[in-house]
Amino acid sequence: MNNLKIGLASVTFRKKSVQEVVKIAKENNVEFIEWGGDVHVKNSSEAETAKKLCDEAGVKISSYGSYYRVGSNKHEEWKEICLIAHKLSAPSIRVWLGVENSEDTTEEEYLDLLEDAKFMCDVAAEYNLLICPECHDNTFNNNTYAFLKFAEDLQRENFRTYFQSRYTKFEYDLDRIDKTFEFIENVHVSYRDLFREQLFAKKDRKYIDKLINKLISKNFDGIVMIEFTKADSEKHFSNDVRKLREI
Repeated sequence: MNNLKIGLASVTFRKKSVQEVVKIAKENNVEFIEWGGDVHVKNSSEAETAKKLCDEAGVKISSYGSYYRVGSNKHEEWKEICLIAHKLSAPSIRVWLGVENSEDTTEEEYLDLLEDAKFMCDVAAEYNLLICPECHDNTFNNNTYAFLKFAEDLQRENFRTYFQSRYTKFEYDLDRIDKTFEFIENVHVSYRDLFREQLFAKKDRKYIDKLINKLISKNFDGIVMIEFTKADSEKHFSNDVRKLREI
């Protein structure tokens, strides 16, 4: 057993209602929910409803999972997203850092990403919110050094990151945890994706366990969130929670 803070990304159960998602978290003793902006919490009114249900169930809110793309320069939309996160009492907002890999990003595009990110961080700071790009391909946050360069050039204290593996580059993942650890706010894991990504690769079913043990060894104090589960099944989600707790 461990003392991990375990969370549920609501996108795991897109077809279920806000009430049902809260119920699933409560039944599995999951402490936190990341509310997605695509289905469950699209506006301030829905944010207030989700917060009320979480408060009544004793479930905390880890973050607001927006789908805002840094560099889109949609300033009014971003202000509304910050207001939604504030209504949720979420401490952070998940974003996507651009629309292409860092190695495919031109200098002009890079500078545009920086300018939009500065605006975003400054607006978010008015609500004491952190901005956390998801760790993903087809974004500028697709490799360790790209993220570190961006954070250095940005110079905003409320800019952090998620950590997320694709489950095929173990040494890279360990190195990324080491080099970006001070910036890692939350972690997404998926046992479903572990099996999918390793379908044609050398099997390592303990891959997630090893990553979590690495984080534990560095005294990680953020939230490890399950994002997606096999067949969108509550039973499989419960099994995934159990696996995390038994690491």
